[in-house]
Parts: sequence; structure tokens; C-alpha cells
Amino acid sequence: MKGLLTERFNGYSLGNFQKDLLSGVIVGIIAIPLAMAFAIASGVKPEYGIYTACIAGILISVFGGSKYQIGGPTGAFVPILLGIVITYGYADLLLAGLLAGIMLCLMGLFKIGTLIKYIPRPVTIGFTSGIAVIIFTGQIANFLGLSNIEKHERFLDNMKEIFLHLNTTSLYSVITAFVCLVVILITPKLFPKVPGSIIGLIVSTVFAMIFFKDHIATISTTYGNIPSELPSFQFPEITWERIQRLIVPAFVIAALGGIESLLSAVVADGMTNSKHNSNRELMGQGIANIVTPLFGGIPATGAIARTATNIKSGATSRMSGVIHGVFVLLTVLIFAPYASHIPLASMAPVLMIVAWNMAERKQFAHLLKMKTGDSLILLVTFLLTVFTSITTAVLIGLILALVLFAKRMSNLLVVSKVLPDHTQSKQTVQSHVVNDAHDCPQISIYTIEGPLFFGAAQVFEQRVMETIHYKPKVLILRMGKVPFMDATGEANFQNIVQHFKKNGGILLVSGVVPELKERLKLSGLYKEIGEEYFFDRTGEAITYALQEINHNKCLGCKHFAFHECESLSQSGTIGKSIVREKDLEIVGK
Repeated sequence: MKGLLTERFNGYSLGNFQKDLLSGVIVGIIAIPLAMAFAIASGVKPEYGIYTACIAGILISVFGGSKYQIGGPTGAFVPILLGIVITYGYADLLLAGLLAGIMLCLMGLFKIGTLIKYIPRPVTIGFTSGIAVIIFTGQIANFLGLSNIEKHERFLDNMKEIFLHLNTTSLYSVITAFVCLVVILITPKLFPKVPGSIIGLIVSTVFAMIFFKDHIATISTTYGNIPSELPSFQFPEITWERIQRLIVPAFVIAALGGIESLLSAVVADGMTNSKHNSNRELMGQGIANIVTPLFGGIPATGAIARTATNIKSGATSRMSGVIHGVFVLLTVLIFAPYASHIPLASMAPVLMIVAWNMAERKQFAHLLKMKTGDSLILLVTFLLTVFTSITTAVLIGLILALVLFAKRMSNLLVVSKVLPDHTQSKQTVQSHVVNDAHDCPQISIYTIEGPLFFGAAQVFEQRVMETIHYKPKVLILRMGKVPFMDATGEANFQNIVQHFKKNGGILLVSGVVPELKERLKLSGLYKEIGEEYFFDRTGEAITYALQEINHNKCLGCKHFAFHECESLSQSGTIGKSIVREKDLEIVGK
């Protein structure tokens, strides 16, 4: 532990601390209202969000893989956590968070962090925008001050609940929420460096206490007073039955937390020209989510907006994140009695602004306008996030992305029948010279370009099988531009080999790259084809093929596909020009 901390803060100076102190305090001020708002939106008491911002914020900064990362409760978790609280209760939420922390540690240990970055952008934008819609609409009830509202997991159920209770709208709540919203919007214009959310909460709370006291729902009247004390340690009861019940919700928390934290780390890299350690970041997130539930905190992850603010405020190291956590805790210990008087209507605009900012509207609109496969992935992921669940949305989005990727890759595979072009000085093999009048009946040459994987292997087999039906004596496959082959590609390739050899043909392969040759050796295809049938250059393969064909069938042939054909057509024997040394250079690999 000592070595770890030494490594983290090696070369740290007083000047660095002063910058980190300022940025930590600024981010802490921003984090306080957000932590309470996210906790309330998740269906738990506001102090649990505070504990999360404090404990998880410190642990993520110390143990994570990005020195600028600010951790805490985030909007991305709101729909998931609310669903768990509604279905299982707060106690099970804590256990689900702890299980998610263990999963995140395992992800980091097995280096899964490097894989998460391959999640397609349309999927992340789709579910992020969907979450934004859920958060925004989830605050309509508090904004309007509706009473007797019951929270549901499903979006449509919540919309129906709001519609049925519109007659309970409180004018006091609407005015208070509007005051807070206006202050949040105008503060950045008047005081760019002052967090609008905290000013909005203060102004609207004071306004409500003066004019609407006892006429509006507050944190204390709804959830009780926020305690001015440190959170107590309590180890959750762990049983196999509870683990089985919560394993899927825990996995969703871990997966989303991993994605969100690494996206935040990538944003930090772009702003600071630094490089995070993705697997270490997952380990840090895991440690934070194991410890935080032991003190009543909810699941946490890297917060993109707070991390960006941290960097813009001049942060130089992880110490800013630690200071942010300490500041949050001290502020709550001192000002908890005052925070208890914050109206719920004041919290609503804070979360609505967060949802508006996290929606990535420009990127969403841009992808939709493209009208491509990415547009479909985006739209499906977005709609499924809103109307079903994030789990379903991400899963279907990834499947769609995989299918479209396979289709695009299959379009990159080119299987073309070729012959040497005698009209060119270099006489390279070309596909356009092959026609009914110029095509050797006994030797077929195919150029394969692109990966032979599950999405393209069948195209490869079908194209080559067309030649096999004509039963040439020799089939030459030019594979110098095949970078790799998966198990499906191997199976299709093996079908070609076995079918061709069964019909008495000879299959030659030229130009195989070393990596692919090793793959063929491991699969047994190299041995099945025969080592003597592999050539470095196509010219060598043609030389071999011309010796193996039935020369009697060449008598009278007018195709003249090769230089030797004229001699073979007249006498049935190969003349002196059996493929000159320069011809080996010409046809290449």
C-alpha cells in the first residue's frame, strides 16, 4: 500500500497541492447537490448519495487508473438502482453494489478493461440518451409537486402515473422549481466559475422558506433530516439465495459502471493528453463499490462532467479527487441541518439540467441523419433503454452492431478469378482478362483478398465452388492478402480442399502470410493440403500446375491463358519458355 501511494504521488509539490485544493473544492461543491439528487432519484435517502460521493470518490481517485477521475453516484445508474430498490429494497441494493464491486475487480484482474473500449459509439450514445430521457421525465412529478405518486420500473407506467395525478399539481412547487431553474441557467453567464446548481438550490430554498414554508415538500418532510454524523459500518447479510437473486442486477451495475468509468477516463485523456490504465481503473472502481455499500453508499462510477470540471479547474493529480471527497463529507457534517430544508422541487431542475447535458443531442442527431446501420443501432438502443431496460438495450444494440460489422466485413472480401495480363509490361494477374474465350479449362487461379471469418467464409466457399463444378485439374488460390482466418473460415476452406481432392484435382496455395500459415498448421489444413503444394510466389505455382495438367487436352486449345499455351496447343508439350524467371516476378504472390 505504501509503495502504491508513493507511486501515485511521486514528485508531488506544494504548488500541485494548491491547484488540487482549488479544483477539489470546486468539484466538491458541484458534487453535493448531484449526490443528493441522484440518491433521491434512485429511490433512497439523500445522505446515501453523500456517503457515496465521499467514500467512493476518495477510493476511485487513489486506486483508479486515471489520475483526474472523479467518482461518485451518476445519472447513468438511476434507472437501474431505482428498479432494484422498487423490486428488492435498499438492503439488497447494497449487496448488489458489493457484488458489482467484486465483478469489477475480476474484470480488471482478467484485463477486460481493454475490451470495453470496443463497444460501438452508437450503442453508448443510444443508452446514454435513453437514460437522460428517463431521468428528465422522472423529475416531472417533483417539478410540479404532484402528490401520491408511486414510482414504477417502466417508463410508460411512470408517465401514466404523472398523467393521472396532474390534478394534484402544486403552484408552490412549480414556482420554486422555476426559480431554481432560472438561477441555474443564468449563473454561468453572470459568474462563469460559480456552480449554478448549488446557487440555484440555495436561492430557491431560501425563497421557499420565506414564502412557502409548510406548503412544499422538502428533504426532511419526505426522507427525514440528513444526519450530521459519519456513516456507520455495517456488513450486509450474505446468503446464497440473495446472491442468486441479485447476480443479474449486480452484473448490470458492474457492466454499466465499467463502461461509464472508462468513457470518463477517455474524456480525461483527451483533455490532458494523458493515458489511463483501463484495467487498473476497473480495479479502482471495484474497490470503491465493495467498500461503499459497507457504509450505506450506493453504487458509484466515474462521472464525466465532474471529471471534466476537475481538469478545467486546474487539477494536477489524484489528490484533487481525494480533496473533493473530504470536502463533501465536511460540508455535510457542518451544513446537514440546512440541507434538510431543500425542497424536492428545487432538486428537480438540477437533475433535469444533468439529463439535458448528458443526452448528447448533437451526436444523436448527426447519427440519425446519416441513415446508416449506425443510425439503426442508435435508435434501437435508445428506444429499448426507454421502454424496456438498459440490459436489454445494450445486449440488442451489441448484437445489431455485431451483425452489421460482419456484413460490412463480408463486403470487404474479394474473391476474383484471375489470369496474367499479357498486354501489360509487368503482366500482373488481373480479373478483367478472364472471359469465355480466354480462360484455361484445366487451371483456375483465384485471388482472395480480405479476412476469412464467419461473416465472409461462405462467400469464399461459394465463389470457389463455382470453379470446382467445372472440374479443373489444378486450382491455385492466391492468399497473400488474407490477414487471418477464424474457425468458420477454416471449415469452409477445408470443404473446398476435401471436395477438390475427392474429384482428383490438385489444390495449390501461394503467398500465405506467416501468421496464416501457422494457423493452418495448427488446424491440420497445412498437412491435409500438403507442404509441397504451398508456394511463395504464384509464378512457381503456375510452373508446377503446367507440369501436372493433361497436355493432350491442350492440343488445339485457343484460350492461350499462359505463355506456354501456344506451344502446348500445337504439340502438347511445353516449349523452352516454361515460365521464365522474370515471369515468376511478374505474376507475384
